[in-house]
Amino acid sequence: MLEPARRAEAADVLWAAQCDRAPVEPLTATFPGIDATDAYEIQLINIRRQLEEGRTVSGHKVGLSSKVMQQMMGVDEPDYGHLLSDMVLPEGTPVSTDRYCSPRIEVEIGYVLGRSLPGEGCTAADVLAATEYIVPSIELIDSRIVDWRIGLADTIADNASSAGVILGSARVRPADLDPADIAAVLYRGGEEIARGNTSAVLGDPAEAVAWLARKVASYGVRLEAGHVVLPGSCTRAVDARPGDEFRAEFEGLGSVSVGFVHSTGQPPSEE
Repeated sequence: MLEPARRAEAADVLWAAQCDRAPVEPLTATFPGIDATDAYEIQLINIRRQLEEGRTVSGHKVGLSSKVMQQMMGVDEPDYGHLLSDMVLPEGTPVSTDRYCSPRIEVEIGYVLGRSLPGEGCTAADVLAATEYIVPSIELIDSRIVDWRIGLADTIADNASSAGVILGSARVRPADLDPADIAAVLYRGGEEIARGNTSAVLGDPAEAVAWLARKVASYGVRLEAGHVVLPGSCTRAVDARPGDEFRAEFEGLGSVSVGFVHSTGQPPSEE
C-alpha cells in the first residue's frame, strides 16, 4: 500500500498523461506496492479535480465483468470507473481520436436509473425495479498507460480506462426485453467484426450493476436516479482510428453508431 503522498504523486502522473495525451509507464512499475485500494483513491483524486472544474457525475461503468477478463487480470470481481458529464457524447457527432491516447470501443447496453439504487444488499431484482429503461450503447475506452500495458491497479487508477459513451435513441423497459439475453453485433463500415450476448456479463448484466451499487456504497456513494450505468462489454474491444464508422445492433433494442475523425474533422489522407 502507498503512502498518501505517493498516491497524490501517482494521480499527478495520470492527470498529466490525460491532459497532455501522452501515455505513461504502468503505475505498477513506477509505484511498487500499489494495490487496488490505492488505485481507487488515486482515481478519486482525479475525479475530484474534474468535478472542481465544473463537470458532474452522469453515471458509472463496470469493467472486468467477464470471467475471461477477470482471469486475465488475476482477480475475482469487476472494477469500476466514473462517467462524467463531458464523457456522454451525442450520437451522430464525429469523435476526434486526437482527444485520446489510444482509443477503443466496446459494445454494451446501458441502464438508465429511474430511482436511486440501494447500496449494501443491492440485488439484480433491485436493479431491474429501479431501471427506467435500457439503451444501446458504445463505450469509448482509453488508456493513459502506454500500449495498454495495464495491470489491475493501473486500470482502476485510470478511471477503469473510461473515456466516454455514446447512447442510442432507443428506450426499452426491462419488463419488455430481457437484458440478460440480448444478442449484439458490431459493424465497421458495414462489415461485421464482432458479436456477443449480454449474458457474457456475469451471466446477467444486472448482476454487474448490483455489484457496483454494493461496491460504491462502501465509499459512501449511491447510484442515483438519472444516472447511466454501463455493466460491461459483451464483445471484445476494438481499436478506433480516424475514418472508422461503427454501428452496434442489439436484438430487440435497436442500434447506435459512432464515427471517428482527426481534429480537423476529416479522415486521414490515403496518400
